[in-house]
Amino acid sequence: MLNILSVTFPFFALVLCGYLAARRRMLPLEAIPGLNGFVLFFALPCMLYRFGATTPIAQLLDASVFGVWLLCAFTMVVFTITVTLNKRIGWNDASFGALVAAFPNTGFMGVPLLVALLGAQAAGPMIVTITVDMVITTSLCIALSRLDGADTHGMAVAARNALKGMLFNPMPWAILLGGLASYIQLELPGPVTKTVWLLADAASPTALFTIGAVLARSQMLAAEHDHAPHPLSDYVPVAVYKLLLHPLLVLLVGGGAIQLGVPLARPALTVMVLVAALPSASNVSMLAERFGADNGRIARIILVSTAVAFLSFSAVVALMT
Repeated sequence: MLNILSVTFPFFALVLCGYLAARRRMLPLEAIPGLNGFVLFFALPCMLYRFGATTPIAQLLDASVFGVWLLCAFTMVVFTITVTLNKRIGWNDASFGALVAAFPNTGFMGVPLLVALLGAQAAGPMIVTITVDMVITTSLCIALSRLDGADTHGMAVAARNALKGMLFNPMPWAILLGGLASYIQLELPGPVTKTVWLLADAASPTALFTIGAVLARSQMLAAEHDHAPHPLSDYVPVAVYKLLLHPLLVLLVGGGAIQLGVPLARPALTVMVLVAALPSASNVSMLAERFGADNGRIARIILVSTAVAFLSFSAVVALMT
């Protein structure tokens, strides 16, 4: 366990550094979107491209990983909405709560962390899960969030906004281009490769620091607009679903699929369980704000799941490896 904590500690410590830097105003809140933009549009796409280009194409097109992960994500969304929907939490808030329960922080945290723990072979299954979460799970939850009529423009506008968000999100394109480079055995010119690799190397520390800063900013902004404190029952259970129920569900569904003869490799299942044990994706907070959901509640779920994941994720790693 100490060996695992020695690997995971620096990653969570960088998140804490970003959080404290924003809370103490050492990092101006106005600078955080720029930092987030560097990670989202430059460093992280280069890292995903590098993993995609250096991963065998068969791993990037693993239908077994895709199917199991999609089924589990759908189950988490349906379950979370069912148990949280009530008079106070409508479809909009319940849907984004379901998204943080089903969407791990794979891009900013999972890729560098799991590669450090398991090696580069972990990248293939992770890229598949990122694609499912960004394209399908997110679109489903945005569509469901419109069912209570919280947006006067309706579901058609929400669907167009979701599609536009996917088209302008560089991460799916980086994965696609990396997979294409792997398939055709493309090698970029030397200076271009060095530039991409430098940006890729910058992704891990900057992304982890940015997670903490984004969480602090979301919490601070939500506190300014909240009229009453959120009861623990509004956000703690969802964080528990994310950290405990989600990895358990993936383990059971994946293990059952293997028993039924689905060609899902055991190492890939291990990666999927560890991805599911990651804390909630921090970018959901920005989505919730854009679509008028209760961002204070979403920020609290993400913050609790990130803080507790230091121990819970390490425990899952110890059990699975």
